[in-house]
Amino acid sequence: MKVAILHDYLNQYGGAERVLEVLLEMFPEADVYTLLYDKEKVQGKFEKNVAGTSVLNIKPIRKKHRLFIPFMPFATKTISQKKEYDLVLSSTSGYAKGFPITGTYHICYCLSPLRYAWEREYLKALPFAPWALSQAIFHPIANMLRKWDKRASQIPNLFIADSEYIAEKVNTYYERECGVLYPPVDTNIFFGETGRKREDFYLMAGRLLYYKGFDIGIKAFNDLGKRLLIVGSGPELENLKQMKKSANIEFITNAGDADLRKFYSRAKAFIFPQIEDFGLTAAEAQTCGTPVIAYDVGGGAEIVEHKKTGILFHEQSPESLKNAIEKFERTSFDERYIKKRAERFSKKAFKENLLKIIYESGVHS
Repeated sequence: MKVAILHDYLNQYGGAERVLEVLLEMFPEADVYTLLYDKEKVQGKFEKNVAGTSVLNIKPIRKKHRLFIPFMPFATKTISQKKEYDLVLSSTSGYAKGFPITGTYHICYCLSPLRYAWEREYLKALPFAPWALSQAIFHPIANMLRKWDKRASQIPNLFIADSEYIAEKVNTYYERECGVLYPPVDTNIFFGETGRKREDFYLMAGRLLYYKGFDIGIKAFNDLGKRLLIVGSGPELENLKQMKKSANIEFITNAGDADLRKFYSRAKAFIFPQIEDFGLTAAEAQTCGTPVIAYDVGGGAEIVEHKKTGILFHEQSPESLKNAIEKFERTSFDERYIKKRAERFSKKAFKENLLKIIYESGVHS
């Protein structure tokens, strides 16, 4: 079976790229098409599979790709198809479903609808101008992106979302029916380490982006005086460091997967105050048997079973998080139960369910 995999851009390595790695384990000979490709930023992981990129794939743009978000719908047209395909898989939170790559059947694995089109608060992340000016400039662009995204959403034969939260958005924004398939956690990497003991610290991890809620965690732990490790790097690093008032808050910016597993396995709990489409880091933590303290909107509400695999809190604020931590410390958790519940997020479950979906579509060798 000839397979093409469409991915928005490959100039960073995060949850979406982990999903792509698993898709390529399933289809190792697949051709990957993407708007941007930076071999160094993705550690050379996809080198043999990248078959096509767009006109935007030049170094200055790869480094500042958010500046070019308004041009990306037009850039999709410059991606050239290399061969005929039986199956097209787009794994996307934006543009890939609209790439001009065709096949017998197109399945879209939707990590999110295009945020800049449908959720205008994401315009705050664009590095152009003060927010008031950005609103005036970019709302017309958001309207343009919304029209393009709605048209592109009609291309795939089938939509699958990475959470119930996203499936509802697909239904609302695109008026498409949508199943759910949770993203894959690699249990060969993330598992509870034998012989280790829980230590007296809490953990946050992920890319340091403005909407990830790291500021909420820092403000809460400034007051609590408890130990917090923040593992990750990103554009908000310096801003977050300036918020830190407690010596008990530590940043670790160069951790690999094995290091992250150790932190997951030893932390008292994982702190997850953001609204996420799913939240792969929270699922990874639970795979290691670690309870998660999460805001109860978005993926966190689907990952955490209140008082059994973690604690849910109801207001996205430092005070609400502090109250949740107090509740956590009065609650007992069964690590074995947490791991058992996390099996639904395993790579094995993802592969089996996706293959079943593909088989039922009628496209298989």
